Amino acid sequence: MATLRREIRIHAPASEVWKVVGRPEILHLWFPGLTNCTVDGNVRIIFLGSGMPMPEEIITNDSLQRRFQYRITVPIFKFHLATVDVIDLFDDTCLVVYSTEADPGVMALVIGGATTGALEELRKQFESGVGPALDAVGINSSVAAGGTV
Repeated sequence: MATLRREIRIHAPASEVWKVVGRPEILHLWFPGLTNCTVDGNVRIIFLGSGMPMPEEIITNDSLQRRFQYRITVPIFKFHLATVDVIDLFDDTCLVVYSTEADPGVMALVIGGATTGALEELRKQFESGVGPALDAVGINSSVAAGGTV
């Protein structure tokens, strides 16, 4: 079992960032290498760039704590748990923490590398004020870039 944690500070309010992170069906709009996502109840299926579907079980989608957790349920994993937390830093910025636990441990390394890219893309969209994830949730670009409405 291996555990990895990646974090990034985003210059946007936690409530706005959560509008993206808390929407499991739009992960592909900020997680590089994914082409689509579908959600049915507590099952999300992500589609890799190769077209391969990967089912996940949504464990937690808590808007009060701004925490999203899921498990990848394909047989290559003996165990997997991912947690994404959006933490308000009370200065119109937030810390987004993406943690991964996996067995076999090498899979945590693979996913950890991918989550780094995802967090960077999330920050890029919010700090530039433009991007498909922001469009999907209707966030005004000036709010995303740290401005006021």
